[in-house]
Amino acid sequence: MAHANELLVNALRTTAQRLREGAPYAWGHHGQCNCGNLAQVVTTWTAGEIMRYAHAGSGEWTELANDYCGISEAPAEMLVHRLMDIGLTPSDIHHLEYLSDKAVLQHLEGGFRWLKRNRREDAIAYFEAFALLLEGQLIRQQIVREMNALQPQPEAMREMAAV
Repeated sequence: MAHANELLVNALRTTAQRLREGAPYAWGHHGQCNCGNLAQVVTTWTAGEIMRYAHAGSGEWTELANDYCGISEAPAEMLVHRLMDIGLTPSDIHHLEYLSDKAVLQHLEGGFRWLKRNRREDAIAYFEAFALLLEGQLIRQQIVREMNALQPQPEAMREMAAV
């Protein structure tokens, strides 16, 4: 599962908003599909540039993520690297392209349902649900940090016991 962080949550929400406002969407186009639209948000690259970079790789976004090695400076590697830099894993990239992560689907407005990978409305719903899931994780992490800060530290506990 993705590493929850504000940058990723904001990128997912921005992508959903761009799609809602009519950004080009074509599932079979590397630069205008689910991952391509997210890549446009997290990079300065256009849909055309993303498509050219992706075509330097091994196939669909799923294959690009699976083949990612992290060392190469190949254009396709840079695409996957940018998505992983914001907290996604190769598995997340696969699920994002196919709108298929059950944990994300559980967070859909109205509850769990299967989505179609090539429907704009479903992509928007998935981006929003993914952001909601990660935001919930961030809130829980913050609560745990705050609770831990309230716990007496071991040194303080030893001092109290010595008194």
